[in-house]
Amino acid sequence: MSSPDVTERGQLVGSTLRGWRRRASGALIGAAAVATAMVVGGPAVSAQDFPAPDEMVSSPNIEHLKNLPPEAPLVGGTGTDIAFQGRYAFVGNYLGFTIYDIKRPERTKVVRSVLCPGSQNDISVVGNLLFLSTDSRRTDDSCASEAQPDGTKPYWEGIKIFDISDKRSPRYVKSVETACGSHTHTLVPDKRGRSVYLYVSSYSPAANISKCQPPHDKISIVEVPLRHPTAARVAATPVLFPDGGNPGEPELEYPERTSATTGCHDITVYPSKDLAAGACMGDGVLFDISNRLQPREIHRVQDDENFAFWHSATFNNAGTKVVFTDELGGGGEATCNAEIGQERGADGVYDIVGRGDHRRLVFRSYFKIDRFQTDEENCVAHNGSLLPIKGKDIMVQAWYMGGLQVWDFTDSARPKKIGYWERGPAADPATSGGSWSAYYYNGYIYSSDLGKGFDVLEINDRRTDPAKRVRMDQLNVQTQTGFGR
Repeated sequence: MSSPDVTERGQLVGSTLRGWRRRASGALIGAAAVATAMVVGGPAVSAQDFPAPDEMVSSPNIEHLKNLPPEAPLVGGTGTDIAFQGRYAFVGNYLGFTIYDIKRPERTKVVRSVLCPGSQNDISVVGNLLFLSTDSRRTDDSCASEAQPDGTKPYWEGIKIFDISDKRSPRYVKSVETACGSHTHTLVPDKRGRSVYLYVSSYSPAANISKCQPPHDKISIVEVPLRHPTAARVAATPVLFPDGGNPGEPELEYPERTSATTGCHDITVYPSKDLAAGACMGDGVLFDISNRLQPREIHRVQDDENFAFWHSATFNNAGTKVVFTDELGGGGEATCNAEIGQERGADGVYDIVGRGDHRRLVFRSYFKIDRFQTDEENCVAHNGSLLPIKGKDIMVQAWYMGGLQVWDFTDSARPKKIGYWERGPAADPATSGGSWSAYYYNGYIYSSDLGKGFDVLEINDRRTDPAKRVRMDQLNVQTQTGFGR
């Protein structure tokens, strides 16, 4: 077979390379494949060389340490995002959330699982408070609510607030209803340390949904007084797209179609720099958030040729770059294959150039995993976080059933892969889904799987080892704080 081609952006195109290390029940096999695959430009593995169902495959520098399958009462739910605080990880689930004790990562254990249905239960924590996003119409705001699919009847959706001072017995203390619900939210500290704001992202209004009428070109900003969380309220609803945003391409079908902008999917903030990056369906936006209640657009970009749905964003530590992800196919399609290619459904790396109101987002490259997946594996660019390494731009990122990837975008125009881990196609379709979020925290990688629970991994590589020396007290990935300046 011929060697994979390398583009000017340093990506492998046409490669069917799958595994450097294969693990079956923890055993290392395929040593010959390891030696071959480590040589960039060496012969590609056959397109049929896919992992067996649920077989774990990884690069030699990543080791899987532990998996904790879902436990009652959250069995059958969908795992979502992760937040960290001290020795604990908090993992959202469409049925509620779970608190894990990660003091000894290889012996991670469940502290408490809380039943409180409401997709997608995006999660963040600060102090003794935990926040959940509800983006599905419910009969009321309680944890005993039922689905209310008829948008013409009374319903509730928005933000739920829990007191987690007792990790074994979280207490639900307050709800705040928001327009069109809360698909995701981003925690933004105020400048006095007295309150936090939640930037609530939601989208897809419809005439038959009573409290989500078009147009919906705004976000809701919930203010939460830290000492009095029961006083939380919607403090502002700024319109971010007075011109309506990207009109989209309704005449086209997947995968050519670009989403119309009817709100934002996710917003990442860098409070110390008064910056936010909005991943807003058909638009990628750089905002000034010096006035927390009035985000102001600095620059906006579109990519109708290759980006279908601007899903999430990550600043580099210096605040001079943004990585945007494209959720091509909505997370339910097989988009990591030769037919889709390496530019659609990829990350987009943008430099921030200029100063003040003259700053602009300038495209530099695409990055996508080069491990083709089967037609039974939904694979999409999803949530990731930086590794805290001074002077380098390295992140770990989830790709649903494409697993997770550690990659380096220090050279914006030529990103490089460092390592990966994934499972093969799901043996049981009821537990399929792959990695929703893959984040680095205090020396380890943690992954929330849509169906298989919580995974703990470790990367050992000279390029990433400096991150092990950095300790954090808290991590909400969409609230970037900076390190090692």
